Amino acid sequence: MSWFKKKKEPIVASERERSSLFSTDLPANPKSDAKRVIDLIKASIPAAPTASDGSAMDASFYSLSSNDTAGAGVPIAQAEWYASQSWIGYNMCAVLMQHWLVDKACLMPARDAIRQGYEITSNGGDEIDPEIVEAMQQADRKYGINNAMQEIVHMGRGYGIRVAIFKVKSTDPQYYEKPFNIDGVTPGSYIGIQQVDPMWCAPELTDASVSDPANMLFYTPVFWRIAGQRYHHSHLFVYIPYPVPKLLKPAYRYGGVSLPQRIFERVYAAERTANEAPQLAMTKRLTVFKTNTDTALANMSKFAAVMERWAAWRDNYGVKICDKDVEDIEQHDTALGDLDTVIMTQYQLVASIANVPATKLLGTQPKGFNATGEYEAENYRQELECIQGDLTPMLERHHQLVMKSHIEPKYGVAVDTSVAWAALDSPTADEYATINKTKAETDSLLVQMGAIDGMDVRARITADKDSDHFGLAEIVEEQEEVLPEEGAPNGEAQNQTPAN
Repeated sequence: MSWFKKKKEPIVASERERSSLFSTDLPANPKSDAKRVIDLIKASIPAAPTASDGSAMDASFYSLSSNDTAGAGVPIAQAEWYASQSWIGYNMCAVLMQHWLVDKACLMPARDAIRQGYEITSNGGDEIDPEIVEAMQQADRKYGINNAMQEIVHMGRGYGIRVAIFKVKSTDPQYYEKPFNIDGVTPGSYIGIQQVDPMWCAPELTDASVSDPANMLFYTPVFWRIAGQRYHHSHLFVYIPYPVPKLLKPAYRYGGVSLPQRIFERVYAAERTANEAPQLAMTKRLTVFKTNTDTALANMSKFAAVMERWAAWRDNYGVKICDKDVEDIEQHDTALGDLDTVIMTQYQLVASIANVPATKLLGTQPKGFNATGEYEAENYRQELECIQGDLTPMLERHHQLVMKSHIEPKYGVAVDTSVAWAALDSPTADEYATINKTKAETDSLLVQMGAIDGMDVRARITADKDSDHFGLAEIVEEQEEVLPEEGAPNGEAQNQTPAN
């Protein structure tokens, strides 16, 4: 009675898209069209932001429809690839920062930018009382300002945004919700800087910052809510190393692109390439044993034993023998001559994205790009100077609060200070000697011309911190008292030149 049974439908494996370890290997979907690309773009941009008072921005700014020109002129496959790259989230940033190379790329510029330190100067150019400068330097050490600057750059590059709070003990419960006013800082109220990870900060926008593109704070959070407390943005220092266009700010929670998001694929490729080296070294020799396959496969157990014995001889560099009339042996070696260059090139791509020279990031000589390292060093110095410029407002606000809270009540004077960063490169002893020799030769020429004299030269080397004679005591000329000689008119003293 088998004819009454319903025939089973043949099982067909469901089609599925191939997965890949690299984004460039993702296969193009033949069903893709412009609408799919637009959907990806719309997915990367959340709904229109809402201000703290409940008002929302005009939806016309987000009207991406099938008739929109988004992606026009860009091939569909390329548009899909770019549109699929979006914010990876703060949790994934933290996970990626566990990797040694990702964390090193975030931390190294932070250390190098502040390593040489800075000098506290006066905005008016007047000399500051050394006692006040020493008191401010002690306050910097007390509040760990160097560690704070290093942390904000390190974590700011890691998350794409970092929020620092200037902590002030105020009797006014609305102190942080009001715009910053230095007159509201009382003696002894400033207690330092506290930094908060971005996942615990919620941005709040006002009606004007949401709806008016001509507003100075358009798409910039006016308030940040942290643990239930609203902070006006003027009380904070928000560090965003890699900003995004305003259209994408809501997708990044009003932060920026993180360095882990920029380099995670390149780091993975570099590490996979490096791991390939020992595998190739162990499998670079391929032995081809030509024999009668019908006879070999007829007795699989014997054939497997022979292969195991051959593998043991191969791994121990043993001698192989065969029947010259029946068998033949060939050995193929994989060339590894340029493998180190391929590996280092992958790591150099990581360093390029991080704006850190490969010689600095990896501590090795560059390979693959045939670089001398001079241009990379100069480019890195410019990157560190940009980081110093980003840190200057934070450092000057810290000094302003120290001056108002601690220095002015103690010394009765307030100084408008600024920061002068020290040179990033430290000259060697030979370079210092060459510099001082050049300065001495210049002084000698000026003295011979009569433009200056020896006292001017002494004053210069005394005030030059790079000179070996810095801080040399000034010459105090004392006029000896000369008694009047007998018979001198009006009892005046006679100046006599002693005989040589």
